[in-house]
Amino acid sequence: MKFLLNLMIFLPAIGAIVCLAVPTSQRARWVALGTCIITTVMSLILTVGYITGPENQTLLFETKVSWISVINVNYTTGLDGLSLPLVVLTTVLSVLIVIASWKIEKAVRAYMALYLFLLTGMLGVFLALDLFLFYVFFEISLLPMYFLIGIWGGPRKEYAAIKFFLFTLAGSICLLIVMLGLYFITPKAAGSLTNTWDIMAMQEKGGPVAALFAEGGRYWGFAQVAFWLTFIAFAIKIPVAPLHTWLPDAHVEAPTPISMILAGVLLKMGGYALMRITYPFFPDAALLFWQYVAAIGIFSIIYGALCSLAQDDWKKLVAYSSVSHMGYVTLGIAVLTPTAFNGAYFEMIAHGITSALMFFLVGVAYDRAHHRQIDRFGGMWLQWPSYGAWSLIGFFAGMGLPGLCGFIGEIMVLLGTFQAAEQFQDKVGFVYLIGSVAAFGVVLTAAYILWMFNRIYMGKPRPDYGDYEPVSRREKWIMAVLGIAAIAFGIVPWLVFGITADTFAGIMEMLTPSSESVTALFGN
Repeated sequence: MKFLLNLMIFLPAIGAIVCLAVPTSQRARWVALGTCIITTVMSLILTVGYITGPENQTLLFETKVSWISVINVNYTTGLDGLSLPLVVLTTVLSVLIVIASWKIEKAVRAYMALYLFLLTGMLGVFLALDLFLFYVFFEISLLPMYFLIGIWGGPRKEYAAIKFFLFTLAGSICLLIVMLGLYFITPKAAGSLTNTWDIMAMQEKGGPVAALFAEGGRYWGFAQVAFWLTFIAFAIKIPVAPLHTWLPDAHVEAPTPISMILAGVLLKMGGYALMRITYPFFPDAALLFWQYVAAIGIFSIIYGALCSLAQDDWKKLVAYSSVSHMGYVTLGIAVLTPTAFNGAYFEMIAHGITSALMFFLVGVAYDRAHHRQIDRFGGMWLQWPSYGAWSLIGFFAGMGLPGLCGFIGEIMVLLGTFQAAEQFQDKVGFVYLIGSVAAFGVVLTAAYILWMFNRIYMGKPRPDYGDYEPVSRREKWIMAVLGIAAIAFGIVPWLVFGITADTFAGIMEMLTPSSESVTALFGN
């Protein structure tokens, strides 16, 4: 299983090289599709192995090999409940992305190769357990996306690609600063370089390194600065407002399949990194600043929803909806309750499904109409009944309709936010305020989804629809897979919680504040 896990990470990179070597574009398409299918099968085998593994062990298939011994960097990978659902989401979406890219005609071999390199970067981020290795994969995922937007994007593709690159690079610099600080601090705690980059050792509760960064510890000041630097690094990726401005431009200019993977997986790397690195590394700083992070999440929820209401560009509306939905992820992590934390993670999985479906639905219409102006559509359900049915499922799942995947994460974040009043008893008014505002965000979400759906899908079909190419079988299969997933995860959420339960119990043990820690940081 260890070999399989590491092969799964690098198989897409091997497939990328093959794509560049094959003589024709059609062969490159089939190589990319075959690589993604094999990678998906590997992830499912690892899922079965994880579920049937030892009951009391949350981290499985760990590989640790010395890599850069001079600075004690190890190639360390492993699988736990925090990474596994995102790995499966990434690999399954990768197959759909390649199928959705079948109509790409420009430099197909380069396109497929870049996408497969991107897949290696994404899988590496979710499976790396060495901070240096995590950083390497984090950067690897940046470059292919830059070229995929900058070469195959729309009229303003260069602007969007450069903006995406600069924002993400700024976040990477913030993370690098923290890594340099950790490199010089951790040997003083551990007596050697052993724990310098080890993610699992760094977050060990009560360990020698953690004690340095605890409230009142020798490096408590560094912990506070490092918390915000890593938060900024990953908040750009989520993204939260006001660090989100690269996202609408990137989505609008990116081709449809790249928008699908950008919203479906790359945004989740930010939320995952907060759960894996920022909060477990600096839990006392997270407790000290929880109100500020929660306020940022609330601002993202409301701002993203209001911007969605103001859009006349269909794709930009969906892009801003991602800002709003990922605000719930930020809020759920910030309030430090198990219910909200679990809800934030489920919201990432649900948004990965619904956002990919919504962007694909927009792309299907754009391929025929060659515009995305909401006022120029209407009556699309009557024109394409099956397309309209999957659109209903996709957009209403994004709205958070009960019975669909979007509902579970949002309701758990809201419940967990109000539960925070029990541990922050001197902040009850603030807790109720942010909980109420977050709940109002659900109303705004319903408003822009219903407003959009009514204008695009309801009413009489437009006369020019008769000239449109019918929805193909390939497109129907993509919509069906994502639509069925939206229903399945809304009805049986234990498909995620059954995997994450033990891992999250350990994480929350590190994060859940005691009454003593609350008193120490906030007073009586």
